[in-house]
Amino acid sequence: MIVCPNCGQQNPEGFKFCGNCASPLEPAAQAREQRKTVTVLFCDVTGSTSLGENADPEALRALLARYFERMKVIVESHGGTVEKFIGDAVMAVFGVPQVHEDDARRAVRAAIEMRDALPALGIQARIGVNTGEVVTGTAERLATGDAVNVAARLQQAAAPQEILIGRDTFELVEAVVEADEVEPLTLRGKAKPVPAYRLRGVIATPTRRNEASMVGRVTELRRLRDAYDQAVDDRSCQLFTILGSAGVGKSRVVHEFLDGLDATVVRGVCLSYGDGITYWPVLDVIRQLQHLRPDLKLDADLSSLLGQQQFTAPSDQIAWSFRKLLEDTARDRPLVVVFDDIHWAEPKFLDLVEHVADLSRDAPIVLLCMARPDLLDRRPTWAGGKLNATNLLLEPLSSNDSTEMVEALVGDLSEEARQRVVEAAEGNPLFVEEMVALVRESKDENVRVPPTIQALLAARLDQLDTHERHVLESGSIEGRLFHRGAVEALDPEELHMTTRLTALVRKDLVRPDKPELPGEDAFRFRHLLIRDAAYEALPKSTRGDLHERFALWLEEFGADLPELDEILGYHFEQAVRYRQELDQPVDASICSSGRDHLAAAGRRATQRGDFHAGANLLLRADELPLAPDFALQSDEIMAVYFASPGPRAREIALLHLERATEVGDRAAELCARMEVERVSTFLEPVARTERLAELTDEAAAHFETTGNLHGLYSTYLARAQVANMRSDVAGVVASFEAAASISRRLGINNDFIGPLSNWRIASAEPNSKTLEWFATTAAGYHAMVDEHRAEALAMAGRFDEARAFLESELQIARSLLPTAVGGILGFAGARVEYWAGDFAKAVELGEQGTAKLIETGQTGIGSSSAAILAKAYFAAGATDKAAEWAQRAIELGAPDDVLTGLIVLQVTGLLEAQRGESDAAERTLIKAIAIAETTHSPVMLADAKFDLALAYQMLGDAEKSAQTFREALVLYDAKEHLVMAERTRGKLAELGA
Repeated sequence: MIVCPNCGQQNPEGFKFCGNCASPLEPAAQAREQRKTVTVLFCDVTGSTSLGENADPEALRALLARYFERMKVIVESHGGTVEKFIGDAVMAVFGVPQVHEDDARRAVRAAIEMRDALPALGIQARIGVNTGEVVTGTAERLATGDAVNVAARLQQAAAPQEILIGRDTFELVEAVVEADEVEPLTLRGKAKPVPAYRLRGVIATPTRRNEASMVGRVTELRRLRDAYDQAVDDRSCQLFTILGSAGVGKSRVVHEFLDGLDATVVRGVCLSYGDGITYWPVLDVIRQLQHLRPDLKLDADLSSLLGQQQFTAPSDQIAWSFRKLLEDTARDRPLVVVFDDIHWAEPKFLDLVEHVADLSRDAPIVLLCMARPDLLDRRPTWAGGKLNATNLLLEPLSSNDSTEMVEALVGDLSEEARQRVVEAAEGNPLFVEEMVALVRESKDENVRVPPTIQALLAARLDQLDTHERHVLESGSIEGRLFHRGAVEALDPEELHMTTRLTALVRKDLVRPDKPELPGEDAFRFRHLLIRDAAYEALPKSTRGDLHERFALWLEEFGADLPELDEILGYHFEQAVRYRQELDQPVDASICSSGRDHLAAAGRRATQRGDFHAGANLLLRADELPLAPDFALQSDEIMAVYFASPGPRAREIALLHLERATEVGDRAAELCARMEVERVSTFLEPVARTERLAELTDEAAAHFETTGNLHGLYSTYLARAQVANMRSDVAGVVASFEAAASISRRLGINNDFIGPLSNWRIASAEPNSKTLEWFATTAAGYHAMVDEHRAEALAMAGRFDEARAFLESELQIARSLLPTAVGGILGFAGARVEYWAGDFAKAVELGEQGTAKLIETGQTGIGSSSAAILAKAYFAAGATDKAAEWAQRAIELGAPDDVLTGLIVLQVTGLLEAQRGESDAAERTLIKAIAIAETTHSPVMLADAKFDLALAYQMLGDAEKSAQTFREALVLYDAKEHLVMAERTRGKLAELGA
C-alpha cells in the first residue's frame, strides 16, 4: 500500500494519484539500516537426546511440531517475531520489525507463558532473555550480535524450566516482575561475569517509583473541573481529552481531579497488543459496574462481549447498549468514565466513544480520555465539531516546577545534580522521577537516561512513516535545532518536505523555531531525548556520511553563524570518528578540515580566557589522524596548562615526545622536547631555563634550514618562555611578536594579546601608549588582559578604574578558570594596592593569591607572588613576615627565576638596611640593580634603584639617597609611572632635595 502524503489515505500499489484527494503519489521510501534495541528470547528443549532414544521418530517429530507451533503462537500473541528454529531451540525477537516501548515486558510475559505451556506438551526447556542493541537491515531481520549471543548463553546456563534474564532486560521490567538476582554467570565468549536474574513471574500491579505531589497544572485542572461542573449542571455528556507525550503527567492530572470527587468513577485501558482488543476498555468498564452493582442486568449485546451469548453483536448495537448502560448508571449520581491510552484504540472503539458523546441525554457523564498526540494523526477529526468536547494539550512543566518536583522527591540531592536532572528531563514528570531514582541509586550522582525512557522514545519513532523518520533522523544530525535547508541537503530524495515537517509538528515531535541562518525555516526537537533517540537509531556508517554532508552544506550556507568553526569542526570530526570505529578509509581532506576548524576555535577560546574549552578543542584537533602539527601542539600544551595547572600538560608533552621518538621524527622530537621543558619551567623549582634555551637554539637552526614554519612558531614560543624566566622584557616581546608574525603566515592568526599585555607594563613604552594599546588593539579582550590593564591604570593613578577591571577579571576567572584567580590576586591585585599605598590590602590579596598558586601546583608563578607578598609585608611594617616570605619565595622558585630572585634581593637589602647592616645592604641592592639592568625593563630598574635609595635613607646617607631617588625618578617619568614618580618626589621632599 502507498500512503498519500497529503491526506494519509492508503492506496494500492501502482496508483499514481490518490483515490481520495487526487494528489500525486510517490513510492514508499526505501528502508535503510537502523540501530535498534531489541529483546531476544531463546527457548531450548532439555533432554532431547533421551527423547529421541525413547520415542518413535514419527512421534518425536509430531511432538516437536506441536512444541514449535505452540511456542510460535505464544511469541506472536505478545507481538514478537520467531526469527528462526535452531535444532530444538526457538529464537524470538521483540522489536523487529517494529520497536515497542514494552518489548522487554512482552518478552518476559511470553517467556512465562512458554514455560507454563511446556508441561502440557510433556517436555521441559530452558529459557534465556536478553536486551541489547542490534543493526537491522532493509529486510528488518536481526543481525547477529552480542545481544543475541548473551541471550543464547543465558538459556544454556538456565536449569530445566528456569528463565534467566540479563541485567538490561531486568532494568526494563523491574516494576512488573518477580525475579531473584543470581551469582554473575561466567559465559563462554564473555571476558567478565555477566549479571543475571531468575524470573519467577509477572505481578498483577506494577510497582511505581515514589511519586511527588503534583506541581503546576492549575489551569488544566480548572478546565477539567469546569467540564465536570457543566456535565452535572446540564445533565449532559462531556467529552474531555487530555493529550500529551508519554510521561508528561496525564495520569497525574486525572488522579488529582478524581481525588475526593463525589461521583462514580470507572476506568478502561486500551491495550497496545493482543487478541480481541477492540472492546477491551468496554469490558473493563462493564466488569467494574458489575462489581459496584451486583444486581446489574446486561442486555444480549453486552452479554455477547462477555462471552455469555452464542452470537456476535454488531458494533452499532454494542455502542447503543453501552450508551444506555452509562446513562442508567448516571441517573442518580454523576459518572466519570476514564479511558486511558486511546491512541492505541481500534477505530470501532473510537466510534463508540463519539457515539456516547453525541447521543447521551439527561445524564451527567464525563468521558475523560487520555492519549498521546498521535491520536490526532490517526483521527484528525477527533471531537471536532462537538459543542460538548474539549481537547487539552498538556505542556511540559516549567523549570521552576521541575525543580520543586525534584526537591520533593529527594531533598538531599546536590545543587549540581538537581540542575542536571531538571535540564535533562525538560519538564517531563516521568523523566524527572526515573532520573532521580537512578541518581539516588548511583554512587556519584550520575544523571543518565533510564532504559525505560529510551525504550519509550525509540518505540515512538519506530511508529513513524518511513519518510517522516528519514526527515527526523536527518534533522538530528544538526542537533536540537535544525534547518529545513540542511534536511533537504541530507535527504534530497524527499519530495514533500513541507508535508513531512508538518506531520512531525502535528505529532509533537518537533516545533517551529527561530532560525539561526537567514532565509531558512528552523525546527526544534520537542525534547532533546527525542533528538538523541533519532540520532542513535542511525547506523554509524550513515552518521559519518551525514555529518560530512552537513558540514559541507554548512560551509556554503552558514558563513555568518556564530561559532562556525566549533560547529564545522565537530561535524568533520564525527565523520572521521565513525569511519575509524568501523575501520573504513578516512579522507585526509576531511581530517584536515576538522583539524583546521577545531584548532581555530580552540585558539579563539584560549584568547578569550576559556582555557578549558580551548584545551578541549585543541586536543581534539590534535587527535585527528594526520601528521603532527607542532604549532597546534604548542598552543594545546599551554591551553591545557592554564586550564588545569599541574602535571597533565607535561604528561601530554611527554606523550608527544614518546611518539616522535618511536617514529624517528626529528622535527617532532625537537618540538616535543621544547614543550616538555617549557611547561616544566612553570612546575618545578629547579633550573630548566638554560636547558630550554639550548634546545631553542638547536631547534631554530634545524627549522630555519628546513623552512619549517610550524617548528619555528613553537621555537619562538619557547624562546618567549626563556626570556620570561630571565625577566628579559625586550626578549619576551620580540619572541611573541615573531611567533605572531609566523602565525599570520600559517593562517593561525594568533596575536598573543594576553601575554604581550603583561610585558608591555614592564617595557620602556610610555604608559599613555600602553593604555592606548589596551583601548584599541586589546579592546574586547578580557583573559590575561584586564589584570594588566588594571596595572596600567593604577600606574596612572586611576585606582577606581583599576579595581573595577580587576573585579571583572576575577568574576570571569572564578567561573571559567578558577586556577587563574591566584595569579590575578597575587600579582596584579597586590601591586595595584601597593601602588595605591594600601599596604595592608596588598598583603591580604598577596596572601590569598600565593596560597591559591601553591595549592594548584603553580610553584613557578607562586614563587614570584611570594616575593611580591614579602615586599608588601615590608612596606606594611611587618619585617618578620617579610623575611619569612622572602625565604619561602626562594624555596618555591627555580635558581634561574630572575623575577623572583630580583624581588627577594630587594627585600633582603631593605631588611639588612633596617638592621643597620650598611655594607651588606648596599652590596645586595647594587646586585639587584645589576640584575634589573639585564631585564631591559625601566620599571624593574627604577624599583631596584628606589629600594636602594630607601635603604640609603634608612642608613642616614641623605646624599646617596637623594641621588639614587633622582635616578629612579628619571626612569619613572620616562615610563609615565605617575604613582611611583609622585612617591619618589615625596621622598626627595623629605630629604630636602
